[in-house]
Amino acid sequence: MNLLVTGAAGFIGSHYVRALLADDAPGAPRITVLDKLTYAGIRDNLPPEHPRLRFVHGDIRDAELVGTLMAEADQVVHFAAESHVDRSIAGADDFVLTNVVGTQVLLDAALRHGTAPFVHVSTDEVYGSVATGSASEEAPLRPSSPYSASKASSDLIALAYHRTHGLDVRVTRCSNNYGPRQFPEKVIPLFITNLLDGRKVPLYGEGLNVRDWLHVEDHCRGVDLVRTQGRPGEVYNIGGGTELTNKELTGLLLQACGAGWDMVEHVEDRKGHDLRYSVDWTKARTELGYRPRHDFTAGLAETVAWYRDHRAWWEPLKRRAALGERA
Repeated sequence: MNLLVTGAAGFIGSHYVRALLADDAPGAPRITVLDKLTYAGIRDNLPPEHPRLRFVHGDIRDAELVGTLMAEADQVVHFAAESHVDRSIAGADDFVLTNVVGTQVLLDAALRHGTAPFVHVSTDEVYGSVATGSASEEAPLRPSSPYSASKASSDLIALAYHRTHGLDVRVTRCSNNYGPRQFPEKVIPLFITNLLDGRKVPLYGEGLNVRDWLHVEDHCRGVDLVRTQGRPGEVYNIGGGTELTNKELTGLLLQACGAGWDMVEHVEDRKGHDLRYSVDWTKARTELGYRPRHDFTAGLAETVAWYRDHRAWWEPLKRRAALGERA
C-alpha cells in the first residue's frame, strides 16, 4: 500500500512517519512525503534513508506535482499547514493559500484518482473559545484567528468533497501538541529553549488562557486509528486530557528548567486570544479505542530533556528565524 503524507518534515507529520516506519509488520505502507520545507519543515526530522520512504520537495499547491503523486498513492494523510497563530495575525496570505487552496488542490487530485481515505488533520482551534464543558464534533465552528479560520475553511471544503462527490474524507481535530522536535516558536519549546539559554519567557496577559495538552505520539496514534478504522465523512476529536492555564504550564516549565518566576515577562495579550480550548474525544474512544498513553508530567520532563540534549537541532533554527519573544 502506498501512502502519501503531506507536511511530514514538520513536527507532527515527522513523528507520524517515523512511527509508521518503525512498524515492520507485513503490509506496512510505503510512504511518499511531500513537503515544501518552509521555515518549520526540516528534512532532518525524517530518516535520511529508508527502503519504504521517499521524500519529494514540493508545494501542495502545485497541481501537476500533486496529481502525479496522487496517481501513485492509495491513501492520503494531510498534515501540511501554516500553523502559528501569531504569524497569521501578522499576515494571513500564506495561511489562506496553503491551508485552503492547498487542501483544495489535494482534494481535487484525490477525487480524480480515487485516492482514499483522505485524512485531513485539523485543530481544536476551529471551535473557538469553549466557556464550559468540551466541544464535540457537532459543535459549531467559531474560529477567532486567521489561522483557525483557514483551518475551519479547509475542514469544510474537505467534508464537502465527501458530501458532494462521495470521496472518503475523514477529519481529525486535535488539542495542543507537545514533544520533541517542535519548532521553537510554539510555547513549550520556546519557553524551554529560552530558559536553557538564561533568557526570560513571555507570558501573555495574566496567563489564564487554558489549553488541553496532547503528546505528539498520542496524536499520531489517533490519526492512524482514524486512517485505518474511521468512518467516511466523519470528524474525530483527539484530546490529551490535561487542561492547564498558561500560568500553570509556565510554572511547570520553570521548575523543570531550574528557574524562578523572575524569568517571566508578562507581555500584552494576543489579539483575539481565545480563553479556553477543550474537546470531547468520546467518539474516538468509543469507536476507535483511542486513549492517550503519555502521562503529562513524564512527557513534559522527557521533552525538556530532549531540548537540553539537542541544542544542535534548535539553536540554528532560533538564530536563522530570528524568532520574536511571543509564543
